[in-house]
Amino acid sequence: MKVRSVITAIAGKRVDHAFTALAGTPRRAAAMITKVLKSAAANAENNDTIECDSDEMYVTCARVDGGPSLSRHRFGARGRIVPRKRRMSHITIGLSEKASSQEASKEKDEN
Repeated sequence: MKVRSVITAIAGKRVDHAFTALAGTPRRAAAMITKVLKSAAANAENNDTIECDSDEMYVTCARVDGGPSLSRHRFGARGRIVPRKRRMSHITIGLSEKASSQEASKEKDEN
């Protein structure tokens, strides 16, 4: 699966806009990224890391890294067995309130 092509579509967007973009994406990876994004939004609200609603949160970090590979075999031509790698990936999504980063840059300019 090509997860990176789907995750680049949500980087830098508001969370509700990211859900809308993923709902309209006809890739199998979009369902998995939706689960991760929903989990990240719930964690941000319940763990008090961000002091805002899910409507005001932005996707600041959206990254896909390589995960473990399972080695499987498939039958090939002339009675041979061809090895196949079932690749997995680690999906990381970071959320923050965009207004807070803008306020921090304004405070630096004032000082």
